[in-house]
Amino acid sequence: MADLPKRLGIIAGGGDVPGDVAAAAEAMDIGVHVLAFDGFTEPELLARYPHDFIQFDRVGDILAALRRGGCDSVCMVGRVARPDFSKLRPDLAGISLLPKVIAAARKGDDALLQVLVGYFQKKGFRVVGAHEIKGDVLVEEGPLGSVLPDEAAQQDIARAVVVVEALGALDIGQGAVVRDGLVLAVEAAEGTDRMLERCVDLVKGTGGVLVKLTKPGQDHRVDMPTIGRETVRRATAAGLSGIAVEAGAAMIVDRAATIADADRAGLFITGIHRDTP
Repeated sequence: MADLPKRLGIIAGGGDVPGDVAAAAEAMDIGVHVLAFDGFTEPELLARYPHDFIQFDRVGDILAALRRGGCDSVCMVGRVARPDFSKLRPDLAGISLLPKVIAAARKGDDALLQVLVGYFQKKGFRVVGAHEIKGDVLVEEGPLGSVLPDEAAQQDIARAVVVVEALGALDIGQGAVVRDGLVLAVEAAEGTDRMLERCVDLVKGTGGVLVKLTKPGQDHRVDMPTIGRETVRRATAAGLSGIAVEAGAAMIVDRAATIADADRAGLFITGIHRDTP
């Protein structure tokens, strides 16, 4: 990154990535202020960094927290449940933004995130991606561990790429599971973990792959396919032979441990390019 943020406001959902980004920023002498969601943000992150709790619909409070924390940049990272719009009680700033948010949400998550990105930028904050702070979260091309995909797996990967590209064009999801050319599951609003959970009892047997790709036009600063130890655990439980994600456009959480888990399970993890046969 050419110009480093002076102080980074991390809008932190669940999972380990917000903490990894905060630690990487701190190592780069970037100040950190965490904006947390009650019930989602990891307690360890809150214990380590100055923070404020925020609500999705209290936009004025979010801006005030960023300014109070001296932030010049924003990073949105981690898992957050889509809000129930019927239960929102926005503040004045939220009321002005709400019509755009609801209209964008009907088009899909990408459109919704772009409204938020545009809003923060309009208010003078630079929006940065997690990978811009912690570059080693990106998956590179090729196998990450000692297990390699065989010919059957490569054929399933090719089939799954076609399926996920169709899903992405409709802004539905980022992943699919294919075994022996049969599409076992596609990812929608439930997310990857729940999709893999469905695969356990769906078809008995072993083999097959999970493929995750970015959607067309997806902003990598705020939304990127992610895998980690839990993905490996669930893929193993589903009897899959491996995981393929888009090289240079997907994140791996807790890299060393995730790869070690996959190696122990006999599961491959590989970075692919969608246009490579």
